[in-house]
Amino acid sequence: MISDIFLFLNDFIFPVIFIINILFAITVVFIERKNPTATIAWLMALFLLPIIGFILYLFVGQSFYRDRMFRVKKEDDETLTDIIESQKNELFSQDLTALTRISYQYKRMMYMLMESNKAPVTLCNSVRVFVDGNEKFKALLEAIRNAEDHIHLEYYILKDDEIGNEIFAALTERAKAGVTVRFLGDGLGAAGPRKSFFEPYLKAGGKLALFFPSLMNISHPRLNYRNHRKIAVIDGKTGFIGGFNIGDDYLSRVPEWAPWRDTAVQITGHAVLAMQIRFFLDWNYASKDDKIHYESRYYPEQIQPVSSQVPVQIVSGGPDTYWNPVKESYLKLISLATDSVYLQTPYFIPDESIMDALRIAALSGIDVRIMMPAKPDHWFVYWAGYSYIEQLLDAGVRAYTYDTGFIHAKTIVVDEVAASVGSANWDVRSFRLNFETNAIIYDHEVARELKQYFIEDLRVCTELTPERFAALPRKIKIKQSISRLFSPLL
Repeated sequence: MISDIFLFLNDFIFPVIFIINILFAITVVFIERKNPTATIAWLMALFLLPIIGFILYLFVGQSFYRDRMFRVKKEDDETLTDIIESQKNELFSQDLTALTRISYQYKRMMYMLMESNKAPVTLCNSVRVFVDGNEKFKALLEAIRNAEDHIHLEYYILKDDEIGNEIFAALTERAKAGVTVRFLGDGLGAAGPRKSFFEPYLKAGGKLALFFPSLMNISHPRLNYRNHRKIAVIDGKTGFIGGFNIGDDYLSRVPEWAPWRDTAVQITGHAVLAMQIRFFLDWNYASKDDKIHYESRYYPEQIQPVSSQVPVQIVSGGPDTYWNPVKESYLKLISLATDSVYLQTPYFIPDESIMDALRIAALSGIDVRIMMPAKPDHWFVYWAGYSYIEQLLDAGVRAYTYDTGFIHAKTIVVDEVAASVGSANWDVRSFRLNFETNAIIYDHEVARELKQYFIEDLRVCTELTPERFAALPRKIKIKQSISRLFSPLL
């Protein structure tokens, strides 16, 4: 019986897969026209590991449906054009008084992001930083319970656990009170809760949509193109953005990963309206029956007074954007550094441009430091990241592993002048394959606070040195080499 199965596989299945892999290879080279590094990696996977390569390409590789899938999103994004054109003309005048303390170089960065990403510069904002999930969700729950008109939540992961039920109990209560409540989850990351989890919320009038729920669709079964964003907008006045998903592990309630270290910000002011637009565009793409129209209630003219004027740009990227605005914002921040670049990320799979930028900064005398987890949740990604870190050490970059719990923050802070906080990791997936949103904050106080958190984190870190890498066992070095080889696919 076993021999018959083997003969069937050898005589029929394997040849069919080999032929299909040839077609996939032709698609990669001549139709999708991926960058050369990714193309070579896919060809190696398809022909050196034919079964594994076939499965990987089927679920995470093919992208020739992308333009068709996201054409509607591209068209909707054009609604920001008029706002951006007017701001570009004003950016270098003295009319934007809140920007007089911003250097010419950072104004150029603002201009770049308006040009490439239609990201308006918002001036009248106050920003509160969270590095602990308990504090972040306490503030989010308070904002939800005080909502008067609408609540818009967009999260990559939603879990049916203590915090998930607490969030949805609060959403259900506000829906019963007549508040318009919408929750947008990713079709993969938020697919875990059973239908019964949502029933009280939906009966109360809450609205639900899942972004791109097509994992097992025969035409394009996707593990890519996930909506990785984490956004909350309350009454168009208060917003939350950062790295926290909705799950108990993000509040350090899961021993395996506790304490969980992440970063998010609460924004009060005009930047919330840019977050609102981002939610609208994503919701209208994902929702079949409840399209949002641009009503004045969602854009209150009188934003409640804020205690400071912090310039913020909300920058988004994904497979529907022509450029790579999130990666380009990281590159621009690194290039503007004159003293220090501190970044934190759970996944570090940079492309050549990021590697060059970090290397050049370090060789120029800039204090460049990278912090990543000591405890991986994805081994392949982890070992690939280690290989890139080792290469950067030769240029003077300093790197650390966060040894207590798990660090999930996606941040960069430059010179105590500017910072980015959001959902985007420092990897190919965040730069090209997933939908991401970051807040770029041009403020000395916020940047200094984030830098101080980085310095405090160093107390529970171990520095990665050339000596440590040299002492690694041979089997670990082999893992690094293999993982790096296929890192363009990660």
